[in-house]
Amino acid sequence: MDELRYRVLRAESEYDSVKKDVRIAYASWLFLGIFGGHRFYLGDTGRSIAMLFTLGGLGLWTLADGFFVGRRVRAVNDRRRAAIMARHGIVDG
Repeated sequence: MDELRYRVLRAESEYDSVKKDVRIAYASWLFLGIFGGHRFYLGDTGRSIAMLFTLGGLGLWTLADGFFVGRRVRAVNDRRRAAIMARHGIVDG
């Protein structure tokens, strides 16, 4: 039982070091959104570059992203957590 607890603690520690913060994502959106700063922060490189060269779809894409940043952070974090737990052999449910 101690080995499982140790693996869970290691996995949670690894997740804590890579998870994204919704406050930083929103701050990036607020100050750098037209350049895709929030997308770069979340690892959406392709979309970030598209936003960079179109100035956030002339601001429309940036404005729309304001409604979805929180949801995107949760999705990125959920995917990262699931991958880490799987790598450590822990079924997350």
